[in-house]
Amino acid sequence: MLFTGSRAEDSVTQPTEDVMAVEGQSTTLSCKFTADLTPNLFWYKQQGNSNPVFMMRRDQYSSGETDGEFENRFHAHLNVTTKSVPLRIQRLQLSDSAVYYCALNQNTE
Repeated sequence: MLFTGSRAEDSVTQPTEDVMAVEGQSTTLSCKFTADLTPNLFWYKQQGNSNPVFMMRRDQYSSGETDGEFENRFHAHLNVTTKSVPLRIQRLQLSDSAVYYCALNQNTE
């Protein structure tokens, strides 16, 4: 997922294979990006045919923001050195079964 307004060179890459994990354990979902300027990285969760739901935003200069539903078990940190923003999900629950999207938008401020 790439937001409109981002430059053509800017992109995110996620593995396409399914991630299998055991309920109660933890897992990490990968997201790598390329960007010329300082990016905002977002994670979204989509269950079934529902619209994607905003989970969190991360940037280089702040802790970003996290929707209250995802504050306790979902964690992500933007690493500008490795150009990645992996999503860690702790204490997995059946309700975590979903498609997770990473998205990028340039910070133009």
